[in-house]
Amino acid sequence: MTVTLEKMRADIARLIDLEPEEVGNDDHLPDLGLDSLRLMQLVTAWEQAGLKADFAVFAESATLGEWWDAIQAQAPR
Repeated sequence: MTVTLEKMRADIARLIDLEPEEVGNDDHLPDLGLDSLRLMQLVTAWEQAGLKADFAVFAESATLGEWWDAIQAQAPR
């Protein structure tokens, strides 16, 4: 399975009891209720789905857009 921006958005929304359209690329995820435990759950699930990204990418940034940009920058071209 490929991890897409929309899959990540849906997974985040599910964990914080929101609809995917309520999670914007620039929303500060901790303000929406995403805590470090849930973040670890997400990253683990995404890694199992084939995402190859350093956990620091997720820990250092707080928006879905920043995460996605970092993931795209790491992707092989």
